[in-house]
Amino acid sequence: MVMGELMQDTEVLVIGGGPGGYSAAFRAADLGMDVTLVDMSERPGGVCLFRGCIPSKTLLHLAELIHDADRAAAMGVSFSKPKIDIGGIRTWTTSIIDRLANGLVSLSDKRGVQRIKGRAVFENSNQVRLHDADIRRIRFQHAILATGSHPTPFPGAAPKEGDRVMTSTEALALPDIPESLLVVGSGYVGLEIGSVYAALGSRVTLVELADHLLPGVDPDLVEPLRKRLDKTFAAIHTGTKITWIREHETGVGVKLEGDLKNPEQTFERVLMGIGRHPNVEGIGLEKTKIKLDKKGFVEIDEQQRTADKQILAVGDVAGGMMLAHKAAGEGKVAAEIIAGKASAFDVRAMPAIVYTDPQIAWCGLTEEAARRTGRSISVQRFPWKYSGRALTMGAPEGVTKIIADPETRRILGVGIVGRDTEGLIAEGVLAIEMGALVEDLALIIHAHPTLSETEGEAAEIFMGTATHILPKKKKQ
Repeated sequence: MVMGELMQDTEVLVIGGGPGGYSAAFRAADLGMDVTLVDMSERPGGVCLFRGCIPSKTLLHLAELIHDADRAAAMGVSFSKPKIDIGGIRTWTTSIIDRLANGLVSLSDKRGVQRIKGRAVFENSNQVRLHDADIRRIRFQHAILATGSHPTPFPGAAPKEGDRVMTSTEALALPDIPESLLVVGSGYVGLEIGSVYAALGSRVTLVELADHLLPGVDPDLVEPLRKRLDKTFAAIHTGTKITWIREHETGVGVKLEGDLKNPEQTFERVLMGIGRHPNVEGIGLEKTKIKLDKKGFVEIDEQQRTADKQILAVGDVAGGMMLAHKAAGEGKVAAEIIAGKASAFDVRAMPAIVYTDPQIAWCGLTEEAARRTGRSISVQRFPWKYSGRALTMGAPEGVTKIIADPETRRILGVGIVGRDTEGLIAEGVLAIEMGALVEDLALIIHAHPTLSETEGEAAEIFMGTATHILPKKKKQ
């Protein structure tokens, strides 16, 4: 030990305080292990809580309120034009973040998890050096890597403080409401944050390199959202790429390449939503036996183990779907593996949700994936225009669909677009994980009038027993 430098030993070292990291730390502590959590923030929560999931959903709820006020006029109730108080919105968002973060601090304290604010860098497979912390080194028996990911910058246009080119981090801080905003990329980030700024009054233009929004998501689920965004966004350009971005004092000039009349345009601000990269640089992975895949993610097995037997990895840094709930599930598995329990991350139906208006949610097998692999499937859809509850809410544009095996009729996938799909998808997740057949879902009594009925009726279409849609005529 170097003279004057504090060294500490711990049974389990968790590096990263996001959903994957704190879930791992909490589970390990619950299993009786000595746990140290190192993160660059003083409080657990990670990007999801402070700069991602929670602030974005807070703002999206406000956007939904604004849309609902517009819809209400057709129902006989009129409101005056909303007044936007940016300071009030920031205060509200911060209060929610603080409440959740302080709750995590309390939970970690009560579990006996030691939290250290600092940056951990591996020196070997059982020791890290800490930067910006009182303790200089930590020896561990096992480590769980949960360092997350960061937004992918546009080449040559990496955002700096005060710049007009933003990532989700800067955009969610709500620096102002620009008169015009260019959103680059139509993934979760681009569509969700673009929707927020459009609701707050910005003229939003969206550019997507692929020929449709939300690449990889079934087109029939995206179509109702596309129709909505055609009304709320100033312009949507698919099959279009940006050849250059040039920032100046009053705006950001861009050149677009695609089927559009005006290729050179200027926007007050630009949001980059073109993906995320794992946080693997500058943390000393080369001093361990950890291996990275071709895309730079840490390679793991189904028990979250890396190529280094003493180090496990969870969440975005380990690749796959970059979702907070996936990271949390993996974190629990990693802790249980270290504790010697039989555990594995074996998920058949990972729910994914886009919190736009309307929302899109899906789990399990998608039609796009089935088509790519040549798998035979049977698909049925129940349009929400036949749902009494959807009509009472002024939300008839939704669709619920079920993807099943044509031979066994086992449910393989569920996709829903419409209002409040974030909660509806849970029934689909449970059905797939339990190996349910369409008959099982159809025979469940769904309360009336509810949106959940659309899942029951979609299943009933397979059986020819749906009430609110005519059965298809059988071929003679």
